Amino acid sequence: MFRHHPLMPFLAAGTGIATFSVMDALMKSASIAAGVFSAMLLRSALGAVIMLPVWRLRARGGWPNRDALRLHVLRAAVCAGMATSFFYGLVRIPMAEGIALSFIAPLIALYLAAVMLGETIGRPAILASLLGFGGVLIIAAGRLGQGGMTAEAGKGIAAILLSAVLYAWNLVLQRQQAQLAEPAEIAFFQSFVIALILACLSPWLFHLPPQRALLDIAGGALLAVGSLMLLSWGYARAEAQALLPIEYTAFIWSALMGWWMFGEAVTVATLAGVVLIVVACWIAARGHTEQTAL
Repeated sequence: MFRHHPLMPFLAAGTGIATFSVMDALMKSASIAAGVFSAMLLRSALGAVIMLPVWRLRARGGWPNRDALRLHVLRAAVCAGMATSFFYGLVRIPMAEGIALSFIAPLIALYLAAVMLGETIGRPAILASLLGFGGVLIIAAGRLGQGGMTAEAGKGIAAILLSAVLYAWNLVLQRQQAQLAEPAEIAFFQSFVIALILACLSPWLFHLPPQRALLDIAGGALLAVGSLMLLSWGYARAEAQALLPIEYTAFIWSALMGWWMFGEAVTVATLAGVVLIVVACWIAARGHTEQTAL
């Protein structure tokens, strides 16, 4: 069947990354209007409401076992810090620049996967990651060279670098989680636990967003759970090191969304970096397909 084709995990992961990038744009808009905390809390709560009936309909064994539940809680806690710090940074710098800085995460995760998951790091995965990161450096240099460094931009860059470290851990946990639970279960528990964590601070930090921001948050919630399910499906069927270069395609979508929604220009450096990113993804997919066929 087509769903068992060795390229399907790459297609699922690539679609999930594209979906997540559109969600990032909606959440940047909502965060500007309503604040990062309020936007994140409502997005997570809506995501849990959306996924609860889907998870219960698909649940075969009822409540997750202890190992799966521990991973659900751990990854959700990591993602709560990761997403909040990322959107804090994203409202202070352009989307493309923010995504470029966040791409230190797959390089960190490549080696975390070897330590935590026992995966062997193949030469195609290393070459693909280096090429992809080279593309990101080209784009980031072009972006950072366009303007001065303000205090707010400095805070944004620091927040996104923190988010990138947490994202690397998240990528490895994602692979472990995908091997223990179905996508619907993962999407529900991640949204639910993040909402619980943020709700503890809501008496001090929450503010009701304006109507336009609520629409962006609702769209972000739908896209977030859809992306989580796609990524979980892909990571359950391919090694983390093979899929990590696919993360770099987020820059393509983020640059487009930044231009469309916020008027952020796409530069020659962006186009040059995209070429390297696409080549990196092709090398990773080809290397994984050859290993699968053996």
